[in-house]
Amino acid sequence: MTDITRTRTIAATAQDIWDVLTDFGAISAWADNVDHSCILEHGTEAAGGVVGTARRVQAGRITLVERIVENDPPTILAYDIGGLPSRLRTVRNRWRLSPQGDGATVVRLTTTIEIGHRPPQRLAERVACRIFAKQSDTMLAGLAAELQHPTRENKRG
Repeated sequence: MTDITRTRTIAATAQDIWDVLTDFGAISAWADNVDHSCILEHGTEAAGGVVGTARRVQAGRITLVERIVENDPPTILAYDIGGLPSRLRTVRNRWRLSPQGDGATVVRLTTTIEIGHRPPQRLAERVACRIFAKQSDTMLAGLAAELQHPTRENKRG
């Protein structure tokens, strides 16, 4: 298993960022690398109504299903990403929000990829993480723009 983390400080409260992240079906409104998104399934009441929630994400010709696996408001949101090549056994994004004293929040987006334990598989994990890191940078930039410039023209219209 290999992790890669991208970090960005955003001039917004953790709650404001949390509200954007947990509008789970609306990622296409602020993530420039997502063309369309919608909720497929809501989580069970036993899981607080959030864990288990799934969304469909369309990015170009790629269709993904992302399912929330961890929810600790307003600091941690994690989801598994499905619909990728089967060699990628596990792909998970985990958002962690750390409020700063000045009203800003440090946002960490960690992508975890598991392919296997053999050396070639470990190398493939590192390569895949580099690719996903670019996607994470795009999502963090979009999130920052959405929160820091609420009047910007975005995909919401």
